[in-house]
Amino acid sequence: MQSRHIFALLLGTLLGIFISLGHNVFAEREHKIPTLPLEDLHTFTEIYTRIKENYVEEVSDKELLEHAIKGMLSGLDPHSSYLNEEAFKELQVGTSGEFGGLGIEVNMEDGFVRVVAPIDDTPAKRAGIESGDLIVRLNETPVKGMTLREAVKVMRGKPGSKINLTIVRKGSEKPLKIEIIRDVIQVKSVKSRVLETGYGYIRISQFQNHTASDLHKAINKLKKDNEGSLKGLVLDLRDNPGGVLGAAVGVSDTFLKKGLIVYTEGRIEDSELRYNAKPKDLLGDAPMVVLVNGGSASASEIVAGALQDHKRAIILGTKTFGKGSVQSIQPIGNNAALKITTARYYTPSGRSIQAEGIEPDIQVNRVKIDSVEMPDESIIVSESDLRGHLEQKGDEDKKAENNKDSENGDDKADKQKAKDDEDIPLIKRDYVLYEALNLLKGLSIISQR
Repeated sequence: MQSRHIFALLLGTLLGIFISLGHNVFAEREHKIPTLPLEDLHTFTEIYTRIKENYVEEVSDKELLEHAIKGMLSGLDPHSSYLNEEAFKELQVGTSGEFGGLGIEVNMEDGFVRVVAPIDDTPAKRAGIESGDLIVRLNETPVKGMTLREAVKVMRGKPGSKINLTIVRKGSEKPLKIEIIRDVIQVKSVKSRVLETGYGYIRISQFQNHTASDLHKAINKLKKDNEGSLKGLVLDLRDNPGGVLGAAVGVSDTFLKKGLIVYTEGRIEDSELRYNAKPKDLLGDAPMVVLVNGGSASASEIVAGALQDHKRAIILGTKTFGKGSVQSIQPIGNNAALKITTARYYTPSGRSIQAEGIEPDIQVNRVKIDSVEMPDESIIVSESDLRGHLEQKGDEDKKAENNKDSENGDDKADKQKAKDDEDIPLIKRDYVLYEALNLLKGLSIISQR
């Protein structure tokens, strides 16, 4: 008798939910209500009842229904999820630029946590976490069997506390154990500096609500530092996991004068959107190189795809992540929300980003440059060291002049060495950026002809 009451209650509740959804979602489609799968609902109710009666421990109705909701969404794709009150608040804080944790963007892959990208100036980045790392253990607890939400909750904690991650990294023979000290993550999404006179560098680590306005400030400062204009700009989107769609549109619009930036397509009318550029290029047509890699996802791919399709920039690096779906955050009762995939992104030329990514115009892999040990110059023999060698006319005068200016010569050598040392750190520290700067110089020369 009790089971029948539960069945009737559940069926009534589910019917109410479906009718409500039918009214909201299909209101503009001639008020059609979807056909209810009564047989499947009967199966669901029967399983629900058996869990209530037979499970080894008592489970509340609220907990079971929340599990059911989470299961429905997680079965759709890796990005759809149910956000309870706590998770909804964390999402809102994250897009504003300050939150607690390690500083990594992650998703779930084959039961393990995959690092999409570490965020700049965070504990994870400083500890050496890399895009593509597979997290298999959190402290001594296996990740297998956890939901993504559970894994993220373990990784977050009190600032100053430690956590050990066991990482499987491509190319490493053994799993790596990395200790990270948690901290409050304050993300400054835009950073800039001058690479060389006339050539600017801007790094966007994440797309937040204020990223576009911060980008404008950075460009204006670079112009001011370079006598009012730039010969070229490197825009670095490597390991940028994405963020707010409006920020991606704003960043793209900064460098485009006209045309489509991105459009979305989905099943419902509200999911079909088009974003166009306004008639102003803040960089003034100066050449651009955009850096991307496998950690560049979502909003980063929108920017790279738009600038590539409009031939506004050269895209350099490696193929991007391929996250081209749109998630809508729909608040529901109890201060919770539904995060659900409602559309796909398309570049101006109609390319789908989803599972495809953006192929760079120029493929440049990350490499490590090591110094080559040169032999001692004192043991190298040249023509001038041979006894009785034929001297150049005027050599005697030159010798006297060289002896007189030996100190000046040493100074010149020191200055040349300092200049060489100035070039070497960039190629050692960031080979891809070094190549981008060289490319930018060539583009600048061509554009001035």
